[in-house]
Amino acid sequence: MTHTLPETELWERFVSGDQQAFSQLYDQFSDSLFAFGMRYTTDDDLVKDCIHDLFIDLHSYRTGLSQEVNVKFYLLKSFRRKLYAAHRKAMRLRFDPWNADDSFGMNAFSFSIEQEIIMNEGQRELMQQLALEMNQLPERQREILYLRYNQDLDYDQIAVIMQISVPTFIYRALKQLRGKLEFGSILLILCWQ
Repeated sequence: MTHTLPETELWERFVSGDQQAFSQLYDQFSDSLFAFGMRYTTDDDLVKDCIHDLFIDLHSYRTGLSQEVNVKFYLLKSFRRKLYAAHRKAMRLRFDPWNADDSFGMNAFSFSIEQEIIMNEGQRELMQQLALEMNQLPERQREILYLRYNQDLDYDQIAVIMQISVPTFIYRALKQLRGKLEFGSILLILCWQ
C-alpha cells in the first residue's frame, strides 16, 4: 500500500528523479487535468493526448524544473498552454473557410450528475438558475470563476494562466451574477464541490 505524499514533497522527489513520485503525481493530477481540459473542448482524445504529452515533457525536462513550485498551479498553467497549442494546430490542419470557428474558451457551465443527485429541490432550482446565468457570461469570465472556485487558484495565479488583469474580470462577472441572483446563494453554489 502506498500513501500519498503532500504535493510539494511529491514534486521535490520527482524533480530529484524518483520514478514512484512521478507516477504518483500523474495519478494525483490526471483526473483533475482531464476535467479541466474537458471544460475547453469535447474532444476527450485531445485532452488525454495533452495530459500524456505534458507528463512526457515533465519527465524529459525534470532536471531543469524548479524544486519549489505550486504544483497544481504549475500543472494547470502548463496543461492549458499545451491544450491551447494543440487546439490551434488542429484548427490549422482542418481549416474550413466556411466554418472558421477556432475559438478556445470555457465551455458552457454545468453541474455534474452527482452534484445534482445530492441536492434538494430548492438547491437544484437555484443551481439551474445559476448555470443559466453563468452561461450568459462571456467565456473569459466563466473561465475565471471556474479557476477561482473549482480549482482554488488565487487571482494572481489566474492572471498568469489567462494573461489578463483578473480583479476587473472577476468583479464584472460577480456584479453581473449579483444582479440576477441572491449573492449569498451564488457563493454557496460556487463553493459546492
